[in-house]
Amino acid sequence: MAGAEVHTPANPTCKIMTFRPTMEEFKDFNKYLVYMESQGAHRAGLAKVIPPKGWKPRRTYDDIDDLVIDAPIQQMVAGQSGLFIQYNIQKKPLTVQEFRRLANSDMYCTPRYLNYEDLERKYWKNLTFVSPIYGADVSGSLYDEDVDEWNIAHLNSILDVIEEDCGVSIQGVNTPYLYFGMWKTTFSWHTEDMDLYSINYLHFGEPKSWYAIPPEHGKRLERLATGFFPSSIKGCEAFLRHKMTLISPSVLKKYGIPFDKITQEAGEFMITFPYGYHAGFNHGFNCAESTNFATLRWIDYGKVATQCTCSKDMVKISMEPFVKRFQPDRYANWMLGKDSTYIDHTLSTPSTTPELQSWLQRRRKTDSANKGLFPVVRMCLTTSDNVPTCFSQHCPEL
Repeated sequence: MAGAEVHTPANPTCKIMTFRPTMEEFKDFNKYLVYMESQGAHRAGLAKVIPPKGWKPRRTYDDIDDLVIDAPIQQMVAGQSGLFIQYNIQKKPLTVQEFRRLANSDMYCTPRYLNYEDLERKYWKNLTFVSPIYGADVSGSLYDEDVDEWNIAHLNSILDVIEEDCGVSIQGVNTPYLYFGMWKTTFSWHTEDMDLYSINYLHFGEPKSWYAIPPEHGKRLERLATGFFPSSIKGCEAFLRHKMTLISPSVLKKYGIPFDKITQEAGEFMITFPYGYHAGFNHGFNCAESTNFATLRWIDYGKVATQCTCSKDMVKISMEPFVKRFQPDRYANWMLGKDSTYIDHTLSTPSTTPELQSWLQRRRKTDSANKGLFPVVRMCLTTSDNVPTCFSQHCPEL
């Protein structure tokens, strides 16, 4: 009987799960993520984590008014009947104070609503009217430096191999980004770059609505989008990576695409899982912080992630250091193109492997050797043109 239970994947309905860790459980991010997947959280493609009472990433937000949003974008939406394309127009820089005033102005503020369902109806009904402005992709973190738990700038996941081995940072991928939202600002259907995990913390303000499609049904969304947007697929095979495509829940229902939805409140985390398509919108003025991370389970996703071919700015990470270091028994076959590409989306990430243990040990030694030698640098550097070119080439020998 016990043997049978092991082979029954948890969360068979692929529902979005909510977790409430204790302070003790919250201390180790990677360990808690392993626990979440053991409960089947990854099968929904999205999960919510409510931090323990009393935990705060920052003492006060009263001092960020002068922070500059360098490249706000105006989101123009065209379409009808639940199918839309979003175009972004870059606007002049704004301070957070100026952005807040704009977000709360009569033109852009949230309409009156009865409940979240009512607001969701208003969102889909008014999507093409009054184009909102999104303060997206602002490099930086709002965490106080002494916060150790779930610090988005220091998650210590295996994605850090990129910086260790290639010495390059990709802004917003292995460094944090801030997002200042207003009513109706939107993130269109997409999976993360290289199908990585992501973490999103809502620091303050109005909620954020999320839709998610279970990774095991992701191909169905892709087929539906290809059918509805034939000219987009002609331009780029991975056009959903452009983050321009919106498909409403009513259309998903009509075509039998399984999805779930959830509302993220201020002070809550959302985790997206590899190849988990997600989309959503902000209810009003708010601020979120986000980055990507990885686990051992992600490596197989990274190896087969689709690439946008029409833009040189798209993130591409060489998988060689990951396979060589964490899947040494598969490395030779992978280099020959003979590695298996099959992914079982129900499998959870292993708590550890000998390869992971040795990497962690080496990191601890390096960290303790470096302590006291260098000042703490909170923001990573990036290449001058902001394009991480190193990742399409092989990284140096490990």
